[in-house]
Amino acid sequence: MRDKSEVREMVWSALERAGVVRGESAHDRIPDFVGAEAAAQRVFDLDCWRRAQVIKSNPDRAQRPLRRRALEEGKLLYMAVPRLEQERCFVELDPAQLHDSPGEASTIEGAFSYGRLVTVAEMRRVDLIVSGSVAVNRQGVRIGKGGGYADLEYGLAAAAGLVTRTTPILTTVHPMQVLDEDLPWTRHDVTLDYLVTPDEVASCDSGRPRPSGIYWEDLADDKIALIPVLRLLRRERLQAQKRGGQK
Repeated sequence: MRDKSEVREMVWSALERAGVVRGESAHDRIPDFVGAEAAAQRVFDLDCWRRAQVIKSNPDRAQRPLRRRALEEGKLLYMAVPRLEQERCFVELDPAQLHDSPGEASTIEGAFSYGRLVTVAEMRRVDLIVSGSVAVNRQGVRIGKGGGYADLEYGLAAAAGLVTRTTPILTTVHPMQVLDEDLPWTRHDVTLDYLVTPDEVASCDSGRPRPSGIYWEDLADDKIALIPVLRLLRRERLQAQKRGGQK
């Protein structure tokens, strides 16, 4: 089995050679692929999309058509602050409160201009998660761009009771990003329910568990130090343990 870095490099390079990415490079990012709009159209026909009133989405360009449509349909939208670099680590976009078009608000810059930063405790329960991917397989194993932030976002939401094992998760990708091979998976990796390309909607069932929260023992101290919300939660956790030990 190839490791994650090998898979990423292979997919990024293959997409660039095929000329199916927008922009100068696919490397080190969630690829903005040709056909993203067509893939999004397939998502809009899914029951999980139609039922969802609250959606959490990644902020990348490939999934912008989904964010825009969510706002146009009056759905509440959450986007993570890139790299979770603020204690209020999600942006809430409420269509009822928007003072500009959904198209503008669905960009990263627009979200920060027209949304409001919220803590996890201020968020509503999420009905559907949209995730960006570099590579996926039909068992629902997903590889992101390497920072691990999407999995941390899920762990934070799971710990707060905002998502459950049955909360549907989907990704939109180019067909070249769908690999017919086993992909590396660890217990903090979040698997998919659906992968959607311009050509198909595929249901996934890996049988693997999803994170129930943050796995602190798997996080290096330097990673925690970079993420304000993790620093806060670890401090609260240590204080609670200390109080428990004093009883």
